[in-house]
Parts: sequence; C-alpha cells; structure tokens
Amino acid sequence: MTLLAIIIILFAGGLLAWLAERYFQAGGRWISLISLLFTTVLLTNYSSFITSTEAITDNTWWDSLKIPWIPRFGIDFYLAIDGLSFLMLSLTIAMGIFGLIMTWNDIQFRRGFFYFNYLWTLAGVAGVFTAIDLFLFFFFWEVMLIPMLFLIAVWGYERRIYAAIKFFIFTQASSLLMLIAIVGLAYIHYINSGQLTFNYNILLEAQVPSDIAYWLMLGFFIAFIVKLPALPFHTWLPDAHTQAPTAGSILLAAILLKTGAYGLLRFNLPLFPESSILFAPVAMTIGALSVIYGAMLAFAQNDMKRLVAYSSVSHMGFVLLGLYALDTIAIQGAVMQMIAHGLSTAALFALVGALQHRLHTRDMQQLGGVWSKLPKLSAVALFFAVASLGLPGLGNFVAEFTVLVGSFRSNHWLTALAAIGLIGAALYALIMMQRVFFGKLNKRLEKPIQESNTADLNVRETGALLVVAALLVLIGLHPQPIFNISDKTVQMSVNKIESALSFQKFPPKISPLQVHSSRVEPTSIEDNTP
Repeated sequence: MTLLAIIIILFAGGLLAWLAERYFQAGGRWISLISLLFTTVLLTNYSSFITSTEAITDNTWWDSLKIPWIPRFGIDFYLAIDGLSFLMLSLTIAMGIFGLIMTWNDIQFRRGFFYFNYLWTLAGVAGVFTAIDLFLFFFFWEVMLIPMLFLIAVWGYERRIYAAIKFFIFTQASSLLMLIAIVGLAYIHYINSGQLTFNYNILLEAQVPSDIAYWLMLGFFIAFIVKLPALPFHTWLPDAHTQAPTAGSILLAAILLKTGAYGLLRFNLPLFPESSILFAPVAMTIGALSVIYGAMLAFAQNDMKRLVAYSSVSHMGFVLLGLYALDTIAIQGAVMQMIAHGLSTAALFALVGALQHRLHTRDMQQLGGVWSKLPKLSAVALFFAVASLGLPGLGNFVAEFTVLVGSFRSNHWLTALAAIGLIGAALYALIMMQRVFFGKLNKRLEKPIQESNTADLNVRETGALLVVAALLVLIGLHPQPIFNISDKTVQMSVNKIESALSFQKFPPKISPLQVHSSRVEPTSIEDNTP
C-alpha cells in the first residue's frame, strides 16, 4: 500500500493546492511541500532493502500491489518497486522538493493551478516508475504529459504556446506507437497462450515471432528515445526548456527525460532481447552521434537555457550508448548517469532561472563579469558546470567513465567517438563560465543592477543547491550503493540478452554482435572491501 499511498498523496496534494488558493494565496506551495515531505517519509519504508544485501539480491520485488482494474481485458492496477524503481522514485521526489524550494516565490499568478499541475506531473512520473501492468504504465505515461503541457503553456515565456504544442505533438505521436506495440504484444501472447494479460512479469515469457517482435520493439524504442531525447527526435527539447518556467525545466531535465531511459531498460531490453541484439549497433550509433551533436549545438548557443538543454541531449546520449552496449558495467553506468545528470542539470537550470530573475536576461552576449556582483551564485554555478563536464570525484565522471569502459568492450569505434563528447562538454561548460561570470562587468548590466539592487543567493536557495552538490560528491566518491541497488534489475536484462545469444543463432550478415557474444558477462560492479 505504500506505493499507492505515495501516488494518492501527490494527486490529492495537487487538488488541495488548487483549492487552497481561494482561501490562502501562499497555501498551494506549502501544501505541495508537505505532500512531498510525506511521500519522502513513506519512501523511507524501503530503507531496509538498501542496507540489507540479502534483500537486494532477492529474486522478488521489494513491494507490490495488485488490484483488478479491467478484468475483462486482463488489466490490473499493478504497482511494484525494485532497486531501479526505488532510485528513480527517490530522484523524482528529491527533485520535486528541490524545484519547489528553488522557485518558491517565482509564480505570481494562478498559483494554485500551477502547484496542481506540478504535483500531478510528479504523480504521473511516480506511476511510470512503479507500474508493472503495461496498460497502467501507458496510462501514467499519458498522465504526466498533460500537466507538463500546462506548465509550459501557461507559465512559460514568449513562445510558450509553440513550445508546448511541439512538446505535446512529439510525445503524443510517439506514445501512440507505444500503445500499438503494447496491444500487439498482449494480443500475440493471447493468441499463443489463450491468456489475455498486460502483466509485465507474464509478458516477459511471451513467445513472439522474431520479425513481429522487431517491429514491436521499435514501437517502444521510438516512444522512449523521443522522451530521452536522442537524434533525430530531440528538437522539441530546446524549445520546451527555453520557454518553460524554471520549475518546469527542472522537472523536464531531472525527471521526465529519465522516464525514456527507464523504459528502455525496464521494457525494451528484457521484453525483446533478440530484437535488441539486432538493433544494438544502430542504437549505439544514435547514442554516440547524440553525444557529439548535442555538444556541438550547446557550444553554439548564446541563450544559457538552450545551452543546458542541448547539453542534456549530449549527456543522455551516454545513457543510450551504455544501455545498448548490452554490457553489465555499461548499463550500470547508464543508471548512474541518469541520477547524476538529473542532479547536475536540475541545478544548472535552477541557477539559470535565478540569474534571469535577478538580471532579466539569459543571453550570454548581454552578460559578463557577474562574479563581482553575485559571488555565491557564480561559485555554485562553477561547481555544477565542472560537474556537468565530468570532473573526477563527482557523480557525472563515475557515470560517463563507467559507460565508456563497458561500451568499449562492445564497440571500440563508437565508444571512441562518444568520448570526443567529453572534450565538447569541457568547451561549452567553461566557455559559459567565462562569458557569463568572469571578466569585467558588462556595461549593459550596470543600470539594471543599480535599479534593482540585485541580491545574491539567499539561505533557502543556497541550502537547496548545497544539498544537491553534496549528493553529487557522495555518489562520485562512493558510488557502490547505487550499483548495488540497481544490480538486480540490470542483471535481469543482461541475463535475458545472454540467453538470447546462447539459444538464438544469428547469421553473421544479420547480427554483427555475434562475434562479441562473449562480452555480455553476468558480472556486476561489486564492492571488494571486506
């Protein structure tokens, strides 16, 4: 019941926040914060699974809830949590609290409706990370899109309507492909077994003809890489980030992008192992190109928000590369990248929003020398900039290094190509710092700063950013707990791939990966300390 309680609290909290605006103008944000704190307390119920090695290596889900929903079509309200779900759910709630605190005073109109959409987005994401019935998964996948659409369209900037519609068209069109694939998979299983079900655990054993399975896999894949996003389906992201309010950008970068990566690991690889093996060279190529392309476009931007948005395309390319390397170490690195990128990029968007709120511009051509006026904000921005480029000792370095090490055993050339993206990350991150924070104060800023009496980061903002910074240092210096928690889910996908390589014979012309079958090893990153 804990999982259901988390989702209900977020939904109910959103409704209460909307209604509270009639009686107390600031009530919505307080109700939102209390709701998120309650969900945090509930999530701590699973702390025993983190500290107990036996619980982590158990073959069962940590917790589950199954209630008949539409029995006629074999659809259940089936929620479950394992290590991967726990990590993603923790990231969701943590970044929900972070975004709320960083934008505490930003919303000046329709506050209740804003926090309604904010919490409902989080509720939809929580459902995505815990739904085990595929139809329920699709339901929550749609639930999280509509409130995010409103966040962009109502509280965004000048071209918010265009960005919101573009976001909706891309995600909705790809979602329909996934729905067709879900129904097709359930129907084929029904034809073969006589059992109509959308249960993930049962469909894992579905016998699907290889040619049909390939097309079903593509339906899932396209839906997930649109949300990731990866080339060539990334074009909605810069517009959505640029026009979204700061809180919306934090949710997009830290949480919504991770639903695509989560879907690939949870559904694509274990449901369609043979098709994933065949498609892996293409997917790895897309990932490597996304790394390079995103870095190049980030380097060419003047708008700080667009720069950070394109950097997300580059960093999430490492996730796609690691997942389809079909290697345990690379997949564990991809999971780490999901967490580290969520933390660092959410902080960067929060800082860009704070800078825009104070100086009324995000254009780097109109900025410069900001450090002399906002030293605290500038120092924190420097930390997260070097975290984003992969400074050793921080979570982003561990993630990208692990992905590259694991991927190198799968494809040397694509891994080497993706590694060039690390150079690009250093270029655009350091150039952003130079153009915005160092040097002499831009003369265009002197008058706005004098008129507005611009203040540096306050205690609330500083505290929230320092907590995120501490988390990046913690997972950078001691990443083993993350690897341990996600290990069972990673092993399930790798074992499925290994079984497919063992029992399915692919002709060399069809499966270039056949010569690398020995690289899929059921080994994980283990702590060797006594």
